Amino acid sequence: MKQRDSYFDNAKFILIFFVVFGHLIRSYIESDPFVLSLYKTIYTFHMPAFILVAGLFAKGFYKEGYIGKLAKKLILPYILFQLIYTIYYYFLYDKSSFELNPLNPHWSLWFLISLFCWNVLLYVFIKWFKFKPAMGLTAAIALGLLVGFVDEVTNYLSLSRTFVFFPFFLLGYYMKKEHFEYFKTSKARISAGIIILLVFLGMYFVPEFSDKWLLGSKPYGDFEWNDVISMGVRAFVYALNFVMIFSFYAFVPSKEQFFTSWGRNTLYVYLLHGFIIRLFRVSDIKDSINPTASLLLFLAVSLILTIIFSTKLLTSITQPIIELKSTKLQKLLSKREMKTR
Repeated sequence: MKQRDSYFDNAKFILIFFVVFGHLIRSYIESDPFVLSLYKTIYTFHMPAFILVAGLFAKGFYKEGYIGKLAKKLILPYILFQLIYTIYYYFLYDKSSFELNPLNPHWSLWFLISLFCWNVLLYVFIKWFKFKPAMGLTAAIALGLLVGFVDEVTNYLSLSRTFVFFPFFLLGYYMKKEHFEYFKTSKARISAGIIILLVFLGMYFVPEFSDKWLLGSKPYGDFEWNDVISMGVRAFVYALNFVMIFSFYAFVPSKEQFFTSWGRNTLYVYLLHGFIIRLFRVSDIKDSINPTASLLLFLAVSLILTIIFSTKLLTSITQPIIELKSTKLQKLLSKREMKTR
């Protein structure tokens, strides 16, 4: 079996933790400037960095059967969880009618569709046009900038995010693991720390900068500036994203940690934590909490949720609906059976 790289498993665990934490504090960004600044700072890198590492491990996209396996891994769970979340929201929000729209992803499910599409786009960029890295990235960024002019491209089939975030996936594909060594030096960490602090301060002192710019799901028509200025803002956001991605990777530990093995189960955390977060958002508990004073509590809860949904027990139980197979559950049951003998 090929040995896994602890550095990237560590990165994925930390990033999925930030996903959970960002979703948890989302309820308070309109009432607390500090939380809003923290939220926007996280959103400058957490999904772009996640997407980049996904591209890094997409080197085998050209292999026979790759897309078919990917469809089974991503599209089938998407359809299933789209139905599950529709039912969950129906009871959670007491809706009067049941509406199932498979083409409009619920909340975080956009990532599954986009991840599938990014792999397909590799065929276009790498196999068909045979773009070299500089040309490919230029074309991908140009697409991400131009798609904002099309008002119809929004959350439908996650088209906006697919094009806006594709440059990070493509960059990850072009990169090699050795490139990350540049970010593991002391100088890189000092620079990264300064950059992250400056970005946070910028978010705090320029509250007019909307968090919606960081979501990649809105056309330029949804913003107050004209389309040309909006394209300039998106170009600035791209630059910010790239700087923050590598600032994040400068702080990822290279050696195995207590959480390293859990970094293999990020899909489970991504799909399951939404049930808890959505329940929290409609609960009375949410309104009784002072967000700034409770940041340590939010961090602890986010970490606990990330760990719980990464554990062998939870992944074994939920594997049949997430991966549509039960190998983990069978292995777990067989081990327990051996112990009882």
